[in-house]
Amino acid sequence: MLTRLPISLVPFGRRSKTWICCVLAVCLLALAGGCSRFRQEKHDTVYLWARQMYLHDRVAAVSNRVAEVVNGQQLEVLEHGRRFLKVKTQKNEIGWIEERAVIDGTIYDAFVGLAKQNKEDPVIATGTIRDDVYLHLKPGRETDRFYLLPANAKVQLLVRASAPKTPLIVPQPRPAAPAPAKSPPASRSQRTAPPGPAETAPSEPETPPVVMEDWWLVRDGQGRAGWLLSGRVDVDVPDEIAQYAEGQRIVGAYVIAKVADDEAATPDHLVPEYVTALGPPKSGLPFDFDQIRVFTWSVKRHRYETAYRLHPIQGYLPLRITSQPGPGGTEPVFSFQVADSQSLTVDPDTGIARPLAPRTVSFAMRDTQVRRTGSDLGPIPITHAPGEKSKPGQAGKKKRK
Repeated sequence: MLTRLPISLVPFGRRSKTWICCVLAVCLLALAGGCSRFRQEKHDTVYLWARQMYLHDRVAAVSNRVAEVVNGQQLEVLEHGRRFLKVKTQKNEIGWIEERAVIDGTIYDAFVGLAKQNKEDPVIATGTIRDDVYLHLKPGRETDRFYLLPANAKVQLLVRASAPKTPLIVPQPRPAAPAPAKSPPASRSQRTAPPGPAETAPSEPETPPVVMEDWWLVRDGQGRAGWLLSGRVDVDVPDEIAQYAEGQRIVGAYVIAKVADDEAATPDHLVPEYVTALGPPKSGLPFDFDQIRVFTWSVKRHRYETAYRLHPIQGYLPLRITSQPGPGGTEPVFSFQVADSQSLTVDPDTGIARPLAPRTVSFAMRDTQVRRTGSDLGPIPITHAPGEKSKPGQAGKKKRK
């Protein structure tokens, strides 16, 4: 005997499957919506290049300070205003800051890339910052800047370059003068009048000379790299050597040997001897230095004396210190590059000048005697700085051995 079930219970299986599928679909949509809410939005990142700034709670004439940010600090951009940005610090401090006080991630990545590119560059010399100074991405006062180095900070000098002091201004061509209107025929009296002075055409304005400045690519103790004006850093040179500069600019001083002197004031009674590279106190020269001078220590007189001097030349950094076998063991050797002609190549982006056909010349020092060594023993060309006059007796000289 068949028992009839209620109508509502007969199709329960099929209805329940459809109902469960609908519930699952709704749950998946809700879960996807919830995940999108919890997904962290991607915001731009900027970095403060100013020395120090305050975040404000609103953009208004009267506002409250929320937090203080300093040079190099990373900030997350939450909102863009007309001239201000709403940012958040790594401590979750939120406020408004002027957009001109920060750099974007592209410029920051360029500074990071500059440090990586020159990470293994040889150190030409060490220097001390005179006062607070910014590092620039390229030589030039109008280029992007970021890191702020404090006064008395130590830096490593890597490369020298020259750049215009002010952006170059290209004179615009003068507009063509309109054609003179035709005048009526001259009368008899006008035809017989003596001719007047000839009219001279207006001359084109002369372009003022370009004033150049020297820049150094430096690396600080944190591995950060950038360009700064050469006048803002002093090359580290002992005072006993600096007094012999004779008005020249010392661009590098290198310890080449040490001499024992029982009366020396050093703790180990060892006095360093130096080879120095010097140049004229001018900017924009096509070479790094024009003089090499070796200072040795006189044990008898207890003072530095000039053992060797080479001038004038067209030399390029870096100056390298090595050694080679000698009669009594090893003897120090220093080498550098010189230009064999006036043909130079200048990097359009940085202004770094290099000779097209450089020569590497080497010198060895034995006791207080300095002599040429290495494979290149040819004469070294004498090259004067632009505007420098040769001394009497040097007019007929072209090369020096």
